[in-house]
Order: sequence, then structure tokens, then C-alpha cells
Amino acid sequence: MEKVLILLAGLPGTGKTFLGERLQERFGAFGKISLDTLKEAEFDRYGFANMQEKRMLEQRSWAQYYELMDKHMQAGRNILSDYPFSDKQKPCLTYLAAKYGYRVLTIRLIGDLDALYQRQRRRDLDHSRHLGHLVSVYSPGQRLADRSRADQLLSYEEFVKRCTTRGYDTFALGQLYELDVTDYAKVDYSGLMEGIKQWAAAASPL
Repeated sequence: MEKVLILLAGLPGTGKTFLGERLQERFGAFGKISLDTLKEAEFDRYGFANMQEKRMLEQRSWAQYYELMDKHMQAGRNILSDYPFSDKQKPCLTYLAAKYGYRVLTIRLIGDLDALYQRQRRRDLDHSRHLGHLVSVYSPGQRLADRSRADQLLSYEEFVKRCTTRGYDTFALGQLYELDVTDYAKVDYSGLMEGIKQWAAAASPL
């Protein structure tokens, strides 16, 4: 694999982080860029007193994301990035890939919205999830014993709205593979890995 950017895209609650770990196990080390990780570092560095401050930190994280992407591409590293991408990110990603001659693969994960909401809810209530994503006011190191009291937990209605209006389920850049992960036990991960292997070996860029 040489100079490839793999985007793990699609709906929330589809296991993008899990799939990223499997890809690294199968194909070796990537330069991994996670917007959530960048956001969490900003949350813990500064905290936020309201949603306006939180959005400012999120904007800073996006600037850092593209700077990091640029640095990885300058160095010629293979890159893996997960996010519910939409057309908002497409212009910058397209520009960077063209600038540095990267081939792009989008793996778009979809699924039944009821099942995905339940997964997302379990994830948010788990204490491994950074609290900053779930509240409108946050101080570095803050804890919340009862996560169900977090004031920014997504309702089912808001979750469905985001999934159906933001273009998460239509985003694609470069070659596209789409996987339905409603039932993890039925996902053909082996077929996906073989498809990626064949794509990576292709002589001509996309």
C-alpha cells in the first residue's frame, strides 16, 4: 500500500473505530487521524462554559485535523481517518489528496437506525466515552456518575434527523465500499479486506 487515504465514514453507531483497528491489524500501521481525539484534547486543555465556547474548540480541532492531514501527506504516510463525513469535508479532503497524489478509499458504514441509536446510546452512557461530547459545560477532568443526566445526550428523534439530513449516508470520495453493519455477525469483513487488498494493488490511481 502506498500513499493511500482510507476514510471510515457513514452513520454514527456503526463501529468505525472497531473497523479501523481491524484494518491496522490486517494492513499494518497507518497515520491515524481522529477528530474526536483532537476535540477531547481541546476539551481537556481549556474546558468550555457554554455551547459557543464548545463550538469554538470544535472549530480549532478541525483546523488541527487538516494541518495534521497535510503533515502526514507531506511525509507520504498512509492515513486512516474515521468520522461521519459529509460534503462539508469533501472540498478540503479532495484538495489535499490531489495536492499530494493520494488515492482515496471511502468505507461507508450504514445500518438500521433503531439498532444504531441503541449502540450510540450505549456508547454515550459508557464511561469510556469522553464526557465533553455529552454536555454543554465542561471543566477538565470533570466526571458524571450518572451519564443519563448529561444535557447533550441525543434523543432518538435528533439522532434520526442527523442521520437523514446531514449526508452521512451518501458521502463518498474516491473508491467506495459500503457495508451494512446492522448485524455485526453478518458483516463480510473478510470480503472487505480482500477488496481493499485488490484496490491497493491496482496500478492506476482512481
